[in-house]
Amino acid sequence: MPFAGRHVVLGVSGGIACYKSCTLARRLAEAGATVDVVLTAAAAEFVRPVTFEALTGRPPVTSLWDSGRALAHIALAREPDLVILAPATANVLARAAMGVADDFLTSLLLAREIPILAAPAMNDAMYAHPATQANLRALAKRGWRFVGPEAGALAEGPSERPGRMSEPETILAAAARLLAGSGPWAGKRVLVTAGPTREHLDPVRVITNPSSGRMGYALARAALARGAEVTLVSGPTELPPPDGAAIHRVETTAELERAVRSLVKKSDVLLMAAAPADFRPKAAAKSKRPRGDGKLTLELEPTADILASLDRPKGCVLVGFALETGNGMPRAREKLEEKQLDFIVLNDALEPGAGFEVETNKVTVIPKRGEPVALPLLTKDAVAGRILDLIEGALA
Repeated sequence: MPFAGRHVVLGVSGGIACYKSCTLARRLAEAGATVDVVLTAAAAEFVRPVTFEALTGRPPVTSLWDSGRALAHIALAREPDLVILAPATANVLARAAMGVADDFLTSLLLAREIPILAAPAMNDAMYAHPATQANLRALAKRGWRFVGPEAGALAEGPSERPGRMSEPETILAAAARLLAGSGPWAGKRVLVTAGPTREHLDPVRVITNPSSGRMGYALARAALARGAEVTLVSGPTELPPPDGAAIHRVETTAELERAVRSLVKKSDVLLMAAAPADFRPKAAAKSKRPRGDGKLTLELEPTADILASLDRPKGCVLVGFALETGNGMPRAREKLEEKQLDFIVLNDALEPGAGFEVETNKVTVIPKRGEPVALPLLTKDAVAGRILDLIEGALA
């Protein structure tokens, strides 16, 4: 995520969702940002300032009178790359919309130009109230950006209407997209495929593989963090969808093929990280075959090779993935040429830490032109970032 070396101010106003702001502050700091936290007096009643100091390594500001330097609210309005307001209560949104500046946070917000990212959090009726909606519209016209709120559990009980503050990961993803808004990936339409496919033998039995989908999901997150518009076509997995991605669920290789053929037409990059089943039964049974029937002989037929038969849109960067066993470089190069790819990512299913159902990977990125780049064993999120770094030059 593009937080390394960035300066972020996290404004925290007084609501029960303050506890989520602790996680958000920690994640921002872990991602390499310098984080200054500004709390209202009410927020400091929910979470003590020392908590944020422990999480960020910097003392938070709670008052115009204890900031340690003159005009600190002006400096913190002008210096940071981004101001995040989370939670953004109905009260602080109203004060900001009216231009009230009666504490450090609202003074900073009034002095701040954009970008400001706000995560509203309040009772669902308060959020739906015409006054709150008018305040949100006024702030949006001034360039504020918003993430959430969502339906779900509130302090007073569950609700089907929005009001609950978005989760820290959702806010973090929105902040990353906002910071990456001017980079080479900004606005690029990236299509990612992930996970296995299933081919039914009968209504209850399938042919599949152990792919977890983690590599494809990591690529989707990495592209989102760089400001891309991401569509994720996912086979059956247990993974939560990346925040901000449009997701299409598929089960069979034929469904995956139809989705890719349709969606690639409007894509700038295709990252084909899915692990589709290569074979399917020639004729699937319509009912479950009892075990007692004895030995079962299956006649299989190959599924479609999606990349080999794909009509490539002009200007679209195609990235394939080759999972091999043993010396896979010759076969990967064959696939690169046969399928007219721009890059192919090779990994070995037998390599410790780089096969199925693990959180790490060890790959070699092979370009159409130039020398292969072998990456060490890394987390799949780190691998995803390195892959995007290597193909970035092809975006032009």
